[in-house]
Amino acid sequence: MKPLHLMSYVQGGWYAAQDRLETVASAVTGETVAELGTAGIDFAAMARHARQIGGPALRAMTFHERARMLKALAEAIMARKEELYALSAHTGATRGDGWIDIEGGAGTLFAYSSKGRRELPNDTVLLDGPPEILSKRGTFLGQHIYTPLQGVAVHINAFNFPCWGMLEKLGPTLLAGVPAIVKPASSTAYVTEACVRIMLEAGVLPDGALQLLSGSTGDLLDHLTCQDIVSFTGSAATAQKIQSNPVFARESVRFVAERDSLNATVLGPDATPDAPEFDLFVKEVVREMTTKAGQKCTAIRRTFVPRPLIDAVEQAIAARLAKVVVGDPAQEGVTMGALVSERQLRDVRATVAELAREARIVFGDPDADPLPGGAFLSPILLRCDAPWEAAGVHDKEAFGPVSTLMPYDDVADAIALCNRGQGSLVMSLFTYDPAVAAQVVAGAGAWHGRVLILDRDCARESTGHGSPLPGLVHGGPGRAGGGEEMGGIRGVHHYMQRTALQGSPRMLAAVGHRWVAGAPVADTPPHPFRLRFGELEIGKTVVTEARTISLADIEHFAEFTGDTFYAHMDEEAAAANPFFPGRVAHGYLILSFAAGLFVDPAPGPVLANYGLDSLRFLKPVSPGDAIRVRLTAKAKSQRNEEYGEVRWDALVTNQEDETVATYELLTMNAL
Repeated sequence: MKPLHLMSYVQGGWYAAQDRLETVASAVTGETVAELGTAGIDFAAMARHARQIGGPALRAMTFHERARMLKALAEAIMARKEELYALSAHTGATRGDGWIDIEGGAGTLFAYSSKGRRELPNDTVLLDGPPEILSKRGTFLGQHIYTPLQGVAVHINAFNFPCWGMLEKLGPTLLAGVPAIVKPASSTAYVTEACVRIMLEAGVLPDGALQLLSGSTGDLLDHLTCQDIVSFTGSAATAQKIQSNPVFARESVRFVAERDSLNATVLGPDATPDAPEFDLFVKEVVREMTTKAGQKCTAIRRTFVPRPLIDAVEQAIAARLAKVVVGDPAQEGVTMGALVSERQLRDVRATVAELAREARIVFGDPDADPLPGGAFLSPILLRCDAPWEAAGVHDKEAFGPVSTLMPYDDVADAIALCNRGQGSLVMSLFTYDPAVAAQVVAGAGAWHGRVLILDRDCARESTGHGSPLPGLVHGGPGRAGGGEEMGGIRGVHHYMQRTALQGSPRMLAAVGHRWVAGAPVADTPPHPFRLRFGELEIGKTVVTEARTISLADIEHFAEFTGDTFYAHMDEEAAAANPFFPGRVAHGYLILSFAAGLFVDPAPGPVLANYGLDSLRFLKPVSPGDAIRVRLTAKAKSQRNEEYGEVRWDALVTNQEDETVATYELLTMNAL
């Protein structure tokens, strides 16, 4: 193919550098597939464009609008995925490898779109927890809120996942309302550039929301401020180099790092060769060694097994590795492609040579050339029988199809060996013994960002050791970088500032767009259930008449529902209970009677009761007590063009004005 001249997307337009170009070779043929560079770009102006144009446009959108934007981006990628697959093959990726990168990346955007619409308000402000009571009378409150950073997110990505690596950062960033400048690794930037073109051509991104650097970041980092954030994926050495820039200390620039790590897997002591977990373990080790030719930050580098089983495990892994077909991923039957570049091949071979000083190679030949012209390498399995006497196996990562098999003596020994990696993105445990699982998690959890416990019960649906998921954090302590990506809405928080507000209930309700106790209410007609979603104002309230609960009501409710718990039916037993003065009303009777007090029965804007949150029964209701309800519109969130969710604050009190129960009622109301 004719080499591609990659372009950067800067300040709303495509830019092609003409000098100081870097060439990129195909991992399969060694021929030049692309050239790229960023000479001539004004990086300071690029950052200003993001802050001054992209940021305000994104912040003007609600979380739900941004979520719908993410869905449109994902749909655009899926519609043109074959274009990306064709380019991905030049990176050495098989179709299966590309599926993880391309469709997995789109799937991450779909997941963040869904989470944004389900878990975030249709608003521009995100509340963090309930109000804090700061005064005796409740006239002075505190409230934590999240608002988007008013800067730019610089995403520096690794070569191994040119689509997914970008999109797993971009999803939470855009959902938070922060513009991004994406800097892909040069060796696979041609796939990233194509993916960015697809997203821009979808026509849903505001100007300045996304910019692309196909090449060096130049002096971009020098222009960062305290409102900016750098999210990095790559080697520890590169991360340290980036953080050594004085701007990080001077401006307190946020830095999220996901670095290399020596991820471990453990075969439990109960997983003998006749157990399903043994076969699952062997399959997973081989899969992690060969997927993306082992070029995954989550790949298994250290494989720990009970000492009596090490020979059996070695033989089983070797037998499966012997079936792996290395070659051009475009050819039928090939199950493992090439490393991303000749340079990467040299690095892996050099690291294997270092590891071989402490371990012996029991499968594969690092010096063999399976297919001339490309960066091909056979899978390499090493074995180290004295892991406590070795250092390199716990410190040096061969970023390719390489893993080291090692024995452990007992569960405590396995835990200590896993932790010797000084922090990883993920470890996995294959066991059917819950006691072993509990011991390992308690001992190793602090050293690993994710722990997979895989057994026969979950194997069929498990996504495996090496698959980060949008709803779970991706990151780890220590040498893994100490950062977090994704994690559902947790990932969105990284791109926002948490601020503690203090003020009166009226002010906090106005700022947070959510009614709080003590804020003004409007309890005049009409009944709030007569108002459509757009007409209903926060603070709209109905205060009901009182209803006396009789002993006959309690007994009828017990007979009708079958709930004859003694506190409702046995005076002597109830009086002996420290929580009750005698027979009391059922909690759900109170809820039912409360609904009967505030519901407006005629057809109207209220379409459905959606549920209850935060229900608490605070004071027993005895026969003869009278209850009333104050129902207040607390928050609103539009769901679509037909209806929206209304959250109501329900306060149930007795004849002494004492609080009997509190809860939040959710309804769906027509627009």
